[in-house]
Amino acid sequence: MQLGALIPQNATGGSPAAVRDYALTLEGMGYDFLEVPDHVVGSKPATDDPRASVADALYHDPFVLIGFLAAATTKLNFSTGVLIVAQRQTALVAKQAACVDVLSGSRFRLGIGVGWNPVEFTGLNENFHNRGRRSEEQAQVMQALWANQYVDFKGKYHTIEDAGINPRPASGKVPLWYGGHHEHTLPRIAKWGDGWMPNAYPPDQSALAVFAELRRLTEKEGRDPASVGIEVWTSCGQGTEADWRKEALFWKQAGASHLCLTTTFNRRHHHAILSPNVADHLAAAKRYRDAVGDLL
Repeated sequence: MQLGALIPQNATGGSPAAVRDYALTLEGMGYDFLEVPDHVVGSKPATDDPRASVADALYHDPFVLIGFLAAATTKLNFSTGVLIVAQRQTALVAKQAACVDVLSGSRFRLGIGVGWNPVEFTGLNENFHNRGRRSEEQAQVMQALWANQYVDFKGKYHTIEDAGINPRPASGKVPLWYGGHHEHTLPRIAKWGDGWMPNAYPPDQSALAVFAELRRLTEKEGRDPASVGIEVWTSCGQGTEADWRKEALFWKQAGASHLCLTTTFNRRHHHAILSPNVADHLAAAKRYRDAVGDLL
């Protein structure tokens, strides 16, 4: 099981030195990957939906940030967590992901989601209401562009006429992971995904049941369930080292391939580190790594 962390962008302040030092320190602690969230635009703070206050939060563009940090590190892997693919041009995302894959030495996973904030889709001139259906075709388009020098594709939302991208990933693919918990998410993963990144399930029977359903659907598609990874989020804003070890062991025994520590996510069963100081987030990451490292 690999261990990663979601970058606390507001705590870093976003400066080149701060984000680089965070990644290098994480790499030095023995973390396997760094995860980067995504928002392009955000609305003013809204009392009726606190999630929409992303205009007050700092979000570096994931491809730019990962490209910058990949050049500063040597072993650390990277993932988007998650890129809102449906609000972007598909061929452009495929190109950006391929470039990151090539320039990082294949240290990259593309985590994608459909998003929740219509403000972003309006600002990017995309349709919020068909984003799920479009995302299904987007996965097929991206995988075709990664695998083939030239692509002919005619779908409902995309037309490519004997064209391709260059560079392409050496393996012919960029690992494509899905976030989200919509009823259509698991069937999409079973068809096209290399992994799933849920954060809604606590370490209990509800998680075991949904993991089993993903494996069943993957087998139904004629694919090996072992080829589809599962990344779960965890937190350390509450509890003791013993609690963290118990949870990490549960996820390992449940078949999770990746464990992502978030020190800023403060919803559902997750508890954030309530500090604006990046040093406190790094200290929490070290404490967590020391607690669970032998279980990985």
